[in-house]
Amino acid sequence: MTSSDAAASFPEKPHILDLFAGPGGLDVAAKMLDVPSLGIEWDKDACDTRYAAGLRTWHADVSEVRRERFQKLDADLNVLAGGPPCQTYSVAGNGAGRRALDKVKKLIHELVDGAGEEEIDERLTEMGGDPRTALVLEPLRYAIKALSCPNRNGRPFDVIVLEQVPAVKALWEVYKAALEKGLPREDGTPVRYNVAEVKTLHTEAYGVPQTRRRTILIARLVEHGVPQLPAPTHHTFNLRKPEEGGPKDIRTALPVDGGTAPLRPWVPMGEVLTNREPPFEIVSNYGSGGDPKNRGIRTYEQPSFTVTGKVSRNAIRHPGGSPLTPDRLTIPEAGILQTFPPDYPWDGGDRSQQVGNAVPPLFGVHVLAAALGKPLPPEEGLRKSWRRPDRDGKEYKTLRMEGCEAENGCGNNCPKP
Repeated sequence: MTSSDAAASFPEKPHILDLFAGPGGLDVAAKMLDVPSLGIEWDKDACDTRYAAGLRTWHADVSEVRRERFQKLDADLNVLAGGPPCQTYSVAGNGAGRRALDKVKKLIHELVDGAGEEEIDERLTEMGGDPRTALVLEPLRYAIKALSCPNRNGRPFDVIVLEQVPAVKALWEVYKAALEKGLPREDGTPVRYNVAEVKTLHTEAYGVPQTRRRTILIARLVEHGVPQLPAPTHHTFNLRKPEEGGPKDIRTALPVDGGTAPLRPWVPMGEVLTNREPPFEIVSNYGSGGDPKNRGIRTYEQPSFTVTGKVSRNAIRHPGGSPLTPDRLTIPEAGILQTFPPDYPWDGGDRSQQVGNAVPPLFGVHVLAAALGKPLPPEEGLRKSWRRPDRDGKEYKTLRMEGCEAENGCGNNCPKP
């Protein structure tokens, strides 16, 4: 992020539409930047957490909103963000998305060349397989839909921010080429974007006390200039050289890669899990090298493993094997490793999955700040008490009425589990 970008926020009044919004990682980041957002989320449990946290939400299917209710979205939504479900693309998933990569790439080109919605839906039906694979197309379909929506008067999204697992990098590259070529208006004139280098970033390089990799795409309308990926602020963690770049590595006091200021040490989990008395270690739920008995171990002096939907199965113990009490990471602890505020109001069911699916808010702050040309806010804001609406108050009921069209539970238009 350049100094000129930081000095002048753009668009002047950013308003984020967050597709596949989850329990609120990107929306928490937006609040840290004082940017309003609206999240669309299919999962009822994640929506319950969002309402409890005071986040504006539509409990809806992203595809259904595009088809049936796009014109009801706020006309001033000018930043499109999204992290489509990654299960079929993830190494941990069933691989359907990876097998369908070539077909999905072809559909991206067809969309940019002006293929209609029904035609694309037919192609997707012919593909078969896991329906979540097609959801990676939704951000592009939203960007194109905006150009013909009457209440927007053809206004495109000023900024597009996408994140996914590294396996989707090839698709984001195709997205990049499509956005640079230009999205089709009804009159045939293209709407072009400048797109930053598509790159896989390490979250610990942005102060997250967890090793996690996400592939990021940032695009701006050409009139807004060329975006840059967020510059790292911390060292990455090297499992083969666990002291390198850490708090005890004296080399962190030296400038890195020709810069004038040194990167900060990566953040160990013992620094943020202040309720746990060190020393302690975490044993991963996953085996390594294909051997389920060969489970990885991270100490309190290292960043955590990637927080997944199975995070509550990770054992936490004294060095040597005797268990701590509690002997598993709690949901608030997992949330802290994701950089959610310590008292973030996790609600609904399957909270481990909610935490694991979320974008780390601190990482989201860096990505959104780079995309919008905003200065980074103090990190301390994510460690403060989170303001939440009164369950019996007007604000909470208003959030539920907008999201579910019912004050308690789901309304008729909410998606079925």
